[in-house]
Amino acid sequence: MRIVFFGSPAAALPALEALLDAGHSVELAVTQPDKPAGRGRRPAPSAVKAFALERGIPVIEPARIRTDETAAERIRDVRPDVNVVVAYGQIIPHAVHFFPRYHSLNVHFSLLPRHRGAAPVQWTILDGDADSGVTIMELDDRMDEGDILAQERVAVGPRETAAALETRLARLGAALLVSTLSRVDRLPHLPQDDAAATLAPKIRKEDGRILWSRPADAVDRQVRALADRPGVFTALAGKRINLVRGRAVESAGGRTPGQGADPGTILRIGKAGLEIACGAATSYLIEELQPEGKGVMSAHAFSLGARIVPGNVFSA
Repeated sequence: MRIVFFGSPAAALPALEALLDAGHSVELAVTQPDKPAGRGRRPAPSAVKAFALERGIPVIEPARIRTDETAAERIRDVRPDVNVVVAYGQIIPHAVHFFPRYHSLNVHFSLLPRHRGAAPVQWTILDGDADSGVTIMELDDRMDEGDILAQERVAVGPRETAAALETRLARLGAALLVSTLSRVDRLPHLPQDDAAATLAPKIRKEDGRILWSRPADAVDRQVRALADRPGVFTALAGKRINLVRGRAVESAGGRTPGQGADPGTILRIGKAGLEIACGAATSYLIEELQPEGKGVMSAHAFSLGARIVPGNVFSA
């Protein structure tokens, strides 16, 4: 098939590679414009743009595809059989997503109608879902509400991070996409059950702020979901500290973690890390962190350098 591929981050690359490996002709890649990155804040291409240029695939980068008629004309000139969309990052207008023979297919990293929106993988972890998966759906004019062509379910690992889950789902989605295209003429289009829908809105930087008044298992899900991006943070003595890795502490020996201490209080310090009091008489063990202006280090090493002691308090 002749394909126009819409995608931006690294999570879209397995699908793009799978299409090429399956013999499809990707005639054009549509991606987000270059964005500042790194300490120098120099413009950097999206992962899809870099890959496409290496493979000799033409690339366009409309800032707002909904109003860019030049981009729409470029896409129509390709005469694709289908548009394929994987984590593109913009809403595609009706005039673009409906004109190919097979319209536009989206690889969505959740079991729709659960987690409609921009951040399905992060919300899967935040909500503590036992299962996740991939949906191949046909785009319509509403956010992730189109008909379903195929789905595949996977279990979420008990300690799995959003980054690890996204990597798994990207590979699963790539294989399911190729399989779907091979039988697209024969697949039924199943409407979604709107009554069962949940939303997965875009994650903001502020969503990474730790509230120690929440139970430790909620803090644990927040770290696993958001530590990779946009980051999870707290503060000690007025300085920001990013949390990188940790876990909720189980009760042992008749001791209830965190009981009687104000949330955010450092209960214990050891080689395993810093145990912090949380809400509902629970506690969370910080194993790795990143102090402001420094690199990632073990929480124990940080405690030695910063000379903190039990009783010091992390703030929101």
